[in-house]
Amino acid sequence: MQSVDRAISVLEILARTGGSSVTEVAAELGVHKSTASRLLAALEARGLVHHAADRGQYRLGFGILRLAHAIPGRLSVVTEARDEIRELARTVSETVNLAVLREGHAVNVGQEMGPSTVSTYDWIGSITPLHATASGKVLLAGLPSEDRARVLKEQGLRSYTARTVTSRKALERQLLDVAAQGYAATSEEFEIGLNSVAVPVHDHLGTVVAAISVSGPAFRFSDGTMEAVLEDLRATGERVSRRMGWVPVDGTAPRG
Repeated sequence: MQSVDRAISVLEILARTGGSSVTEVAAELGVHKSTASRLLAALEARGLVHHAADRGQYRLGFGILRLAHAIPGRLSVVTEARDEIRELARTVSETVNLAVLREGHAVNVGQEMGPSTVSTYDWIGSITPLHATASGKVLLAGLPSEDRARVLKEQGLRSYTARTVTSRKALERQLLDVAAQGYAATSEEFEIGLNSVAVPVHDHLGTVVAAISVSGPAFRFSDGTMEAVLEDLRATGERVSRRMGWVPVDGTAPRG
């Protein structure tokens, strides 16, 4: 187990530094140079590291890419998020939904209800508007500007309640805030009496692939309550993102 742990540490060192000598790897691991040399040789034999003889450094090899490319296609955001949204629903005692972008709409593909949730509405498979829901705004904010413009042109900005944002300019301003702060919140924009807050789920490339939302009746799930659940919601979004292959560059959670 110690050898496995050290081998993984070597890969992490090379990923962080971009290239290191045997001496540098040994120093970081706190082992003798001969031990570091044997670890690097074993990894090189598997194609996981490459020795640049002209520079005397070891770097990550193409074998890493082969392994990495085999992962994304097998990851299902529904599967990876299932336990996390169940735990979140238990923690916040409200309905938690997982939504993805499909053909210009937010489609709910996962749902968990908290122990004290009054509503029994089943949102699984429901198609909801992007511009009037918290999940939808998160998904919109994660799109490249050209794709977002195309989607909004095709779908329009229909009014669902008096609070629905139907101004393109106002919506774009909101989406800038969503991308910057890493979450979206809506108060009775899609349905009277329904409030929601959502965060993004990122994949291994940093792309927004889904949104996790917490929603509840306005009389109970007020602005203050939404703010109170945000920390747990953010943490859930980050954990699911990590399960999807997202790796923080600076140690912070993804934003928008």
